Amino acid sequence: MTHLHKPPAATAKAVALAPLLALLSACATGPDANPRDPLEPFNRGVYQFNDAVDTAVLKPVATVYQDVTPSPMRTGVGNFFGNLGDLWSSVNAGLQLRPREATENLMRFSVNTVLGLGGVLDLASEMGIPRTRLDFGQTLGFWGAPSGAYLVLPVFGPSSVRDGTGLVIDSYGDPVGGMDHVPSRNSLTALRVVDTRAGFLRASSLLEDAALDKYSFTRDLYLNRRQSQVDDMIDRGIGLGDGWEGDGADTNRND
Repeated sequence: MTHLHKPPAATAKAVALAPLLALLSACATGPDANPRDPLEPFNRGVYQFNDAVDTAVLKPVATVYQDVTPSPMRTGVGNFFGNLGDLWSSVNAGLQLRPREATENLMRFSVNTVLGLGGVLDLASEMGIPRTRLDFGQTLGFWGAPSGAYLVLPVFGPSSVRDGTGLVIDSYGDPVGGMDHVPSRNSLTALRVVDTRAGFLRASSLLEDAALDKYSFTRDLYLNRRQSQVDDMIDRGIGLGDGWEGDGADTNRND
C-alpha cells in the first residue's frame, strides 16, 4: 500500500537542508563568476563528491546492469517507473492549469496500469497518447517563482534553489518513496537509480570526451534547458514566468 503524502525522510531532509548549507558554505566568488552560479565554490565541491560516488559505485553498477539485463526487461523497468511519473505529471499539469496535459498523463497512467501490467508495458504510447513530463519545480516557475542560484545537490546533482524546493514537494508525490514496506521501497529506489544511470551511460561518455570543464558544461546545459521549459509555457500564453530571458525553446513533451 502506498501513501503519496509520505516522502522518504532522508530525501526530504537532505534536499531541504541543501540550500541552507549552500548559503552557509559558499565563499565570495571572483569578478568573472557566472551570475547564475554565485555558490560555485560550494557547488564544485558537491559536484566532485557526486562524481566520485558515480565513478566508484553508480557507473560500474549501471554498466553491469546494462550488460547482463536483457533489453526488453530494461525497457519494462523504464516503463514501470515512467508510468509512476505520469501520475505526478498529471497533478502538476493541473496545478499549471493545463487540462489537456493533465488529462493525457492521467489517461496514460490509467491505461498502462490497468492494461499494461502495472506500467511494464507502455500501451498508451502505442495508442498515441503523448507524455508530458512535469515536476513541481516547473510548476513554481509557471507561477512566477525565479530560478534562484544554481545548486548542486548531493547525489541528486544539478538543480537550483527553486528546483531543489520543488524536489522536496515531488518526493510527496512519489509512490515508491511513500511505500510502508521498507525493503520493497529501498529495492525499488535502488533499481530506479541504477536504471536511470544506465540510460545516461552513453551521454556521460560523450561528456567526458567533449567537455573541457564538465562542471560548467553540465551547469549551463541544465539551467538553459530548465529555463526553456518555463519559457515555452510563457510563449504559449500560460504561466507568469520569472523574468529571466533564456535561450531556445523546449516543448517538454519527451518520452
